[in-house]
Amino acid sequence: MQLYPLFADLTDRPVLVVGGGDVADRKVAMLLRAGARVTVGAPMLGPELREKLQHGRITYRPGVYQSEWQDGVWLVIAATRSRPLNARIAADGHAQQRLVNVVDDPALSSFQVPALIDRSPLLVAISSGGVAPVLARRLRERIESLLDPTMGSLLQLAQRYRARIRQRYTDLASRRRFYDWLHDGPVNALIRAAHPVRAERELVTALSSASEPANKGSVALVGAGPGDPGLLTLRALRALNEADVILHDELIGPQILDLARRDALQIAVGKRGGGTHTPQETIHAFLLQHAQAGRRVIRLKGGDPFVFGRGGEELAFLREHGIAYEVVPGITAAVACAAYSGVPLTHRDHAQSVRFVTAHCQQSLDTLDWHDLARERQTLAIYMGVSQLDELTRQLLAHGRAPDTAFALIENGSLPNQRTLTGALNELPTLAQHHAIRAPAIVILGEVASLADAAHWHGELIGNPPRHPAIPRNLADAA
Repeated sequence: MQLYPLFADLTDRPVLVVGGGDVADRKVAMLLRAGARVTVGAPMLGPELREKLQHGRITYRPGVYQSEWQDGVWLVIAATRSRPLNARIAADGHAQQRLVNVVDDPALSSFQVPALIDRSPLLVAISSGGVAPVLARRLRERIESLLDPTMGSLLQLAQRYRARIRQRYTDLASRRRFYDWLHDGPVNALIRAAHPVRAERELVTALSSASEPANKGSVALVGAGPGDPGLLTLRALRALNEADVILHDELIGPQILDLARRDALQIAVGKRGGGTHTPQETIHAFLLQHAQAGRRVIRLKGGDPFVFGRGGEELAFLREHGIAYEVVPGITAAVACAAYSGVPLTHRDHAQSVRFVTAHCQQSLDTLDWHDLARERQTLAIYMGVSQLDELTRQLLAHGRAPDTAFALIENGSLPNQRTLTGALNELPTLAQHHAIRAPAIVILGEVASLADAAHWHGELIGNPPRHPAIPRNLADAA
């Protein structure tokens, strides 16, 4: 072990930073967050440091570095552009037994500033000993995604009640169980839901009870996006790592499920026309069974739970049965598929509104206001419409939509095998059949869809003639 890991309490302790540029300012900002009394020495200060000086947040020593600047300080950071000067600062510091960090120069440093994850009072520091700072930063980013931003608030609450917790749970085993409950149970859930007063009340009630609190089950309705794992939100990723049970749609791919906790029970509850179909009542029964057994359940849905995902029905069911729940939004298919095909859903020259429409069966088609949908200068995003393309086209043309209205039919949006078919409305069913477009696919209809021919960037573009815009058609195009 080349470095001794250490968290230093610098509250109201003097620290010297030599240098007046951007790098020095970044170091000063972190020191101020730690409560240090920072003195900056440099011939001149950059605008950010001047602003801190004007607000009285730092002390300034103008001029060329002098050895006596280090008198009485606890730490020294050298952030100048001159290595000989940095070496002199380090030598002076080492002679006075100061801890010295020379930015980006581990050979001259006696301590390193790690990559930091701040969930105060929780701090996670990662160091490569100055050998690979980029790797340390990348590891920080990965760990950061797993730690909920509310972790600090939970720890602060636990810190305030630490004495009462130790008094109530005198043996270590029961105390551990209580802290597990604190993290996994209703207190943390209430903090996440922005109810800090109710969270504290729940904690006080648990400490006043004669028996240990039992973990109650909960359900999270989580949007998994259109399929690309990179489009998962950080909150969705954390939920996958916390879940005991995952009820997932058929279209949730293995790349997303592989991100879940390894020991989580995964149950496919697919709904797909012509294929596997799990009744909604069965899904409700699964949610109730596992939540009442004290498990953390995820209902993992493609896209967003509240956009044609029956999330509203499931939320009403959970509320009716007194099951705690939360909702984690996802990127809905219309937004993601259009973006991956270079199609803006709104555009000031072409469309000022967008309509989300579902067309998975004749019954849903019969409820639509076709006259309103056929208006120009609006974008239609039609979900689950591949099997109804003939009727969709007929109704829109019959109610006045122009035959040459552009469409983009996007199959397997955001996935490596994405295909985007473009053309005019009056030829939509014929082209889709000719190119064997299959579900899952979404139709983007309207003037904006014509932009796909030029702006498409992901997957295969099936246009007229078929081409891929990322590949030049000839050397002249490449030039």
